[in-house]
Amino acid sequence: MGVRAGVAALVLATLAPLVSGCDKDPAAVPPAGGQQPLQAPPARALDSYATELRAAHTARAAAARRWGLEQVPLVAPPAPKKKPVITTREGFEVDGHRELDLPPVFTTVPTEEKIVFLTIDDGAEKDPEFLHMMSELKVPYTAFLSDYVIKGDYGYFEEMRDRGVGLHNHTLNHPYLPGLSRAGQKREICGMQDVIEERYGDRPVLFRPPFGNYDKDTLRAAKSCGIEYVPLWNEEVFVDRWEYREWDGELRPGDIVLSHFRGRGEWEGTMPDMIRRFLDKVTAEGYAVGRLEDYL
Repeated sequence: MGVRAGVAALVLATLAPLVSGCDKDPAAVPPAGGQQPLQAPPARALDSYATELRAAHTARAAAARRWGLEQVPLVAPPAPKKKPVITTREGFEVDGHRELDLPPVFTTVPTEEKIVFLTIDDGAEKDPEFLHMMSELKVPYTAFLSDYVIKGDYGYFEEMRDRGVGLHNHTLNHPYLPGLSRAGQKREICGMQDVIEERYGDRPVLFRPPFGNYDKDTLRAAKSCGIEYVPLWNEEVFVDRWEYREWDGELRPGDIVLSHFRGRGEWEGTMPDMIRRFLDKVTAEGYAVGRLEDYL
C-alpha cells in the first residue's frame, strides 16, 4: 500500500464515526441548482488530519534521509490504555522475591505488538548531534544515569528531559552492587534517586543495576527508596554490532535493547552511528520503537 493510500485508510478509520453521521446533516444535502454544498465539519476535520499525517510522514522521511537511514523508522502504536502485567523473568528471581514484593526484574515487556524499547546507560558521552538526531527522528528512548559521569554536565541531561526523555537510576558510581553491604547498596541507589530528583524534578521509579548484577539486598534497597521496576535487556547494540541474550539472535516483540552513551574515545564511531545501526535493523524487521514508560 502506498503512503497516500495508507494515510487515507488511517484517516477514514479514525474519523468513521464522525463521517457516518454526515447524511443526517442538512449541510450534506446538495442544494437545488446543483451547486456544491459547504463542506461539513467532519469532512474538513478529515482533510485537516490527512494533511497533518502527510506532513508528519514527509518530515520523518526527510529526517531519515538526512541522518543516513536505510528506511523511514516505523511509528509506534499509541500507548496501551491497559498496561501489561510486569513480572520477574524466570530464573531472574532472588530468594523471597514474591513474598517480599520486590520490584520485578525483566528483559521483555509482554506485548504482541512489534515494538522494541531503546535504553541507554550511564551518561559518559554527551553528544549534541545525538540529541538533534533523536529529536528530528522522534525516536523515544529511556536513559539510566550514573552521577559520577553526568555531574560534569547536568545541563545536557536537562535538555534531554525537556525533550521528553525519561531519566532513571543507574547508581551514583556504577559499582558491582552484590560486592557491597546492604547499607552500601542503599547509598548508591537512594543517593542517585536524590540526585535525579534534585536536578531534574522527578524521583525515578526505574532502576538498572550496573552490569545487570544484583542480589536480594539490591532489590530491597531499591524498593526502599521508591523503585518499582528493574528493567534489564534482551539485546545490546554497539556502533559496529549487536549482541543477544537469546540463543537464536532474534528480536522479539517487547524486547528491551541496551546501549551506552559512548563516542569515538571508546567506539569506532559516534552515537548517531550506533542509532543508525539500531534503527536500520529494527525497521527492516518490521519493528517500531516504543517508549518504555508508556508500558509500565
